[in-house]
Amino acid sequence: MLKAALPAIPVVGALPGVKHARGTVPDLVLERHGVSTDPAHLEAYNDVCGFPRSDTLPATYPHMAAFGLHMTLMTETTFPFAPMGLVHLRNSITQHRPIRVDESFDVTVRTADLRPHPKGSLIDILTAVTVGTELVWEETMTLFSRHKGGSAEAASAPLTGVAVPEGVVHWKLAGDLGRRYAAVSGDRNPIHLHPLTAKAFGFSSNIAHGMWTLARSLAAVQNKLPDAFVNEAEFRKPVLLPTTVVFGSTIDDGVLTFGVQGARKPVPHLVGRVRPLA
Repeated sequence: MLKAALPAIPVVGALPGVKHARGTVPDLVLERHGVSTDPAHLEAYNDVCGFPRSDTLPATYPHMAAFGLHMTLMTETTFPFAPMGLVHLRNSITQHRPIRVDESFDVTVRTADLRPHPKGSLIDILTAVTVGTELVWEETMTLFSRHKGGSAEAASAPLTGVAVPEGVVHWKLAGDLGRRYAAVSGDRNPIHLHPLTAKAFGFSSNIAHGMWTLARSLAAVQNKLPDAFVNEAEFRKPVLLPTTVVFGSTIDDGVLTFGVQGARKPVPHLVGRVRPLA
């Protein structure tokens, strides 16, 4: 297994015409060491996503520290798919404990579990955050690549059949939301930035980032989150901007279920679940 401490920038795999090694999982681990939190960046992130100020990081914030490594990994020629066209289908976060704003931490990223999907393939990108030798945060991003020759998944997805809870909280999302989140996240995929760039990829307008929708949802239930928990989320229909959506949540036997759907039509955009970490 090859390890590399790399800068958080894309590499040659992002260039047109560069072929990726289909059918393989890169034997590569990328790392960042001594990551510290910029208070100004954290404040900007909180403002965009709706988190209150705190002496600990929002549950989705470590994703920001890992995003550059994610992009570096996906643009490696050993990664099986070109990054453009990949769909972030599901996300899982395990917070073992809150991370203090003043703590420095290390980030490790690798790939795993390349597997079939009825309409293509799935692959996971795994992220681990440690403080010293203590594992404090983990994430699994499940990405979908559409192509011919897919087959059924061996196991059903964790949130299969889970409906978006009914809600009464309306969020009015402006057309520039994608650009504002891109400014703090670094995710400048053209499908999020402007209607014209999104239309080039088959969308009628630019769409909200899935990780913004997840972050905004967790911010809405921040006061209900335990210190240690597992969050599973499934991204369903894209959120076309500008729009108004409805957020809903329920708690049953200690498990929090939440979701986002359209206000005019109940189109499901996101469903998620939080359970305390045993």
